[in-house]
Amino acid sequence: MKQPKQSDQTVKDGKRIMPFIPPEGVPISFAIASIGSRLGAQILDIIFIFIVFFILGIVAYAAGLASTGTQTLFMLLGFLLRTPYYALSELIWNGRTLGKRITGIRVINVDGRRLTPHQVTARNLMKEVEIFTPAALLFAIGSQSPWQDGLTIVWLLAVVIVPLANRRRQRIGDIIAGTLVVDNPRSVLLSDLALSATLSSQAGFEFLPEHLDVYGKYELQTLEDVLRDTTKSFKNEEIVRIVRTITRKIRYPDAVKSGQELLFLKDFYRAQREHLESLKLFGTLRENKYHEHTRTEAKKLV
Repeated sequence: MKQPKQSDQTVKDGKRIMPFIPPEGVPISFAIASIGSRLGAQILDIIFIFIVFFILGIVAYAAGLASTGTQTLFMLLGFLLRTPYYALSELIWNGRTLGKRITGIRVINVDGRRLTPHQVTARNLMKEVEIFTPAALLFAIGSQSPWQDGLTIVWLLAVVIVPLANRRRQRIGDIIAGTLVVDNPRSVLLSDLALSATLSSQAGFEFLPEHLDVYGKYELQTLEDVLRDTTKSFKNEEIVRIVRTITRKIRYPDAVKSGQELLFLKDFYRAQREHLESLKLFGTLRENKYHEHTRTEAKKLV
């Protein structure tokens, strides 16, 4: 597995671009999320949590639970709301919370592989250490000794400086968990590429539904980027490698002859797009190849 290096990073339209080569072998690039978008997502998430916290607080007060140990109760309630909210949201929505969905960012694995529950849990538990606990102590300033208040302020400053000081804009939790916050790709599948494939001669390769159920919209967008790269030809080593990876992943029974790799990719793109559009028509949207696995795992929990 090739790891992206700091020197691989480029700047495009004012955004830092980080290249990845995931297990599928199709090179992809992500724009590292800006500090502003991450801060906006965090503020939105805190607002959502506070709304739920406020409602539960009213219920607790009405039930008479707030009469004794109020401060301890609300601190515990806040922790029990925050941690599951962040962790479960990022697990269910593939690295996104409600705030991240609105601001268009997501969390990914730094090595291009699937984001694991261990990574999600680690980065969000560290958020308690980095942000929420020190912030709570800061609001209670005066209840500690001056040197304890000073240490709290120094720690919060260090937490703010870390993502500003590194090229990947990783906070401490991201560094420990091996995660990265990036802009969520919002590219739309362009019509002219699919149209040109449809109007061309009859497809030379046929694909069954079980072949097309392996990949989702995200992989299709990545394949479209490859096909739109006019610098690549059917002899390009990268094209050959991509074809081998796809045929192995979908267990395609027929061999792709030398010189037909680009035709195979175009036919696969056309068939995959039609398949995904038909799924969307009937209310099933596959974001990526892990869609079915996630849905199956979710059913097990019901």
